[in-house]
Amino acid sequence: MSEKLPQQPDNEEVDLGQLFNAIGRLFEKLFAFISSILIAIFSAIIYIIKPIIVYFKLVAIILIIAVVLGFILEKSQDPIYSSKMVVEAHFDSKYQLVNSIDYFNALIKSNNSKELETIFEIDSVTVSMLKGFELARGPETQNDLFREYDEYVRTIDTSLVNQVNYIEYVNNRTLLSGSMYAIKAKSYKQDIFLKLNEGFRKTFENNFSKHQRRKRDTLAYIERLSLTKELSRLDSIQKTYLDVLKNESKNKGISFGLNTGIPLLEEKTVTKEYDLFLKEQEIRKNLNFLNKSIVENDTYFDIIFPFDRLGYEDKTLTDRYFFIFPILTLIIFVLWFLVIKVFNYIKDYE
Repeated sequence: MSEKLPQQPDNEEVDLGQLFNAIGRLFEKLFAFISSILIAIFSAIIYIIKPIIVYFKLVAIILIIAVVLGFILEKSQDPIYSSKMVVEAHFDSKYQLVNSIDYFNALIKSNNSKELETIFEIDSVTVSMLKGFELARGPETQNDLFREYDEYVRTIDTSLVNQVNYIEYVNNRTLLSGSMYAIKAKSYKQDIFLKLNEGFRKTFENNFSKHQRRKRDTLAYIERLSLTKELSRLDSIQKTYLDVLKNESKNKGISFGLNTGIPLLEEKTVTKEYDLFLKEQEIRKNLNFLNKSIVENDTYFDIIFPFDRLGYEDKTLTDRYFFIFPILTLIIFVLWFLVIKVFNYIKDYE
């Protein structure tokens, strides 16, 4: 009589079952952890809102008082007006512009009216109305950024081009990377902004920018002289070839190619003359480009649009006291409630 052997459990199925059970317990712990965090956040929010609900009438009265006080304080202060001028700096005058803005703000902060009167050529009353200046990058299009990146690539070593792509270049730009700037002037008086132009003209026309312009003009003069001499030399050569052509037309003994009937010497002369013509056009194109670039950049700065005759009232969110005061009051009230709760908890702790 045969006996039945007991079946052995499949080890692989047991291992998979234990693995799924472990994964299930892990997910349960994860969900429990996330749930505890959400419950804690919800409890904290409720605990912060609770004093506002419990003492609603008192909070409402305090907020109304804060709004009234903020409105009164805002109306009691003198309005601040601002106007913006967008300029394009040439001959590296942007470096002096950045430094001058900081210098002007320092003079205003220290009430150094004499120096400001000299710089801007305005009276002391107008100087006392100045509040300050801000400098930011001017408006730029995508094409402007592409051109700026192309100029940057041309100035660096070829081995570094692949290490700095366009996105990295744009993300790492600073205030001095471009050439267009927005100058924002602030004042307690609405109609003094046009009087500030003279001071900024002096800022751009500094010793360094004048040196850069003289250097540009000297290099342009040398290049123009070289191109003019080359044109003169080509003109002499062209006249020589014209004389050769005249002589060839009179000469009946022009040599012909074998079985072609083509005047080889005449063809060679005409080809040379055409090459000289192309060379002349190239030189004239370079000369025109040089003259055009000098005309386009013949000033230390260009005003894209100037200061307005009348400034607009400049108010930021931090200047809206009727809005800021209630928020600060509400925050202080909640913090005071929490401090009292913590103090009582520590006092009663055993």
